[in-house]
Amino acid sequence: MRKRRSGRLSAIAPDLLRFIGVVLVAAAVPATAQAPKPGAGLNRAWAAGYRAAFVCSSLWNGAGKPVEAIERDELTGIYPEIEADVRTLKADVDTAMKRVSVRYRDDMPPRIAEWSGRGGCVTLPIGAQPAAVLSTDRRPDLDARPWPIGDKRASRPDPKGMTGFERTAMDIARFGGRTSSLLVVKKGWIALERYWGGHDIHTAQRTFSVAKSMAATLIGHAVQQGAIDVRKPAMIAEWQTPGDPRAAITTEQLMRMASGLTSDTAGNRSDAIYMGGASVRQWTTQWPLLDPPNSRYRYANNDTLLATLSLKAALKKAGTPLDPAAFFDRLGMTRTFAEHDKDGDYILSSQVWTTARDLARLGLLYQNDGMWQGERLLPADWRRFVTTPSGPQPDGAFGYGAGFWLLNKSDAIPADAFGAFGNRGQYVIVIPSRELVVVRQGYDDDKNRLDIAVLVKAIVAADR
Repeated sequence: MRKRRSGRLSAIAPDLLRFIGVVLVAAAVPATAQAPKPGAGLNRAWAAGYRAAFVCSSLWNGAGKPVEAIERDELTGIYPEIEADVRTLKADVDTAMKRVSVRYRDDMPPRIAEWSGRGGCVTLPIGAQPAAVLSTDRRPDLDARPWPIGDKRASRPDPKGMTGFERTAMDIARFGGRTSSLLVVKKGWIALERYWGGHDIHTAQRTFSVAKSMAATLIGHAVQQGAIDVRKPAMIAEWQTPGDPRAAITTEQLMRMASGLTSDTAGNRSDAIYMGGASVRQWTTQWPLLDPPNSRYRYANNDTLLATLSLKAALKKAGTPLDPAAFFDRLGMTRTFAEHDKDGDYILSSQVWTTARDLARLGLLYQNDGMWQGERLLPADWRRFVTTPSGPQPDGAFGYGAGFWLLNKSDAIPADAFGAFGNRGQYVIVIPSRELVVVRQGYDDDKNRLDIAVLVKAIVAADR
């Protein structure tokens, strides 16, 4: 889902922004970290990176998808400035090395994405050469275990026949968008599960910004372990130069999109990371402070990426690596692939691939208030924390907590409903008072989008 953008970036002259950046970061940022000026040549290089990354991830994350389905789903409905090139550039697939190469210029190396097992696909920077290593997948095989750790006996049959949830699925087109999966969990059991377009329980799809809620969950687990205090300044090494005002920004403010930082675009698109193979750390730590922290809501991929860097540093100090796969495996989310850059920094603003059932498991963790199979994985007050609005709020139909969206402005939906939202129609909705978890995945575009509030209202009305 495309969120409404907030902030005053468009009203500030570029020269003033450059001046602010120089004053606040004191020329500490290398020139290579600056955003290149967009143009046809750069768009083509990014298009090649996009095609390499999406073909790679779609082929080998989860159960994988056939090439024709990738062309139909992942390579359409994307940014208009690159879509034509994405569609025409040719992808060379090396199945032995699990590597995808896309050539965009005769005098430059191809853009390359390499599969790394549970780390998904790594997109190399423009001009980079691949490493000659084979990928391995250390995913445990838990499918044969009972739900929710495994996939056996996941649903509870309805003795009365067709439920209202099923009627909602049969009428899915009226809610808009192009749905690939719809799953409803009631009281811990799957009450509805439907797939379209050749998808099934093991088809992994990109989460887009649902990954931000996954990042908040990993942070919550570190809080439970005593490894991080989100109310303290974020642990970003590049901000520790004496006099740098960004040193005061807390991890919580980053989670709440209230850092006060600016970036190249409101929103902010992270093309250099997602398509260019740029370093997460190099790209995110360079931006200057524009407003006092906690004074302005501005939805930004960079804030989540910076919060994740802070998490990684805190865990390293505690003697523990940041390992999303290990945490997901504890939930039975063994077909969830958190991707990272070439330096090993996770791109938890968007680059996670997962299945509908794994998203339902994430929702169940919050439905159960952080408890899983008798073990507390999140602090007792974490659900309250991430679903409580604090500080500046976005305009529009939904509020924002800390990594999660709030449905607190929607009529006919329980006030405690909250969710993880992602572009192109990715949703995980949790309604604790109804013991409901709703997962919807899709391939929406600008012309045809799901109305999530209308869908959730219909599911709530069908709940009995």
